[in-house]
Amino acid sequence: MPTYLQIIQIVLSVLLIIFIILQNKASALGGVFGGETNVYQSKRGVENFLHWGTVVLAILFVVSSVVNLLG
Repeated sequence: MPTYLQIIQIVLSVLLIIFIILQNKASALGGVFGGETNVYQSKRGVENFLHWGTVVLAILFVVSSVVNLLG
């Protein structure tokens, strides 16, 4: 069982890194076409998906780490 948990942790960590990198690139691309302002805007579309995907992946990674530690 620990081997499966380690594989799951590796996959979750790679996905988490990808989501974080894509999240940073998505916010930077808005300024290229003059879309970046100092006014707060709600996240929509891909930005919203990346935000909540990052949150879910982080929670899953922490849970799998705790399970791996206790198991």
